[in-house]
Amino acid sequence: MNTRPQIDYDEDVLLLEEAVELRNLVVYNDDINTFDHVIKTLMDVCGHQPEQAEQCTLLIHYKGKCAVKVGTYEELEPMCTAIHDRGISADVV
Repeated sequence: MNTRPQIDYDEDVLLLEEAVELRNLVVYNDDINTFDHVIKTLMDVCGHQPEQAEQCTLLIHYKGKCAVKVGTYEELEPMCTAIHDRGISADVV
């Protein structure tokens, strides 16, 4: 004889996933800023390691632009502003 109560579970379980739209922080090439300035900015603002900042800076120089960070608009917008404050052209796209 089974002494445990019998409970029927007939519930719909909903999985809620927040749709997050990821964007890119793109930095553009110019003829004004030095490699060292852009590298330092990427390290300070985006948290890049020196090698990553240097690679992005080379791409910016030779390709004209580089997506230096991926995230939500809310995460990237303050970084974009900080990059602008250092005289470097950038957009969140």
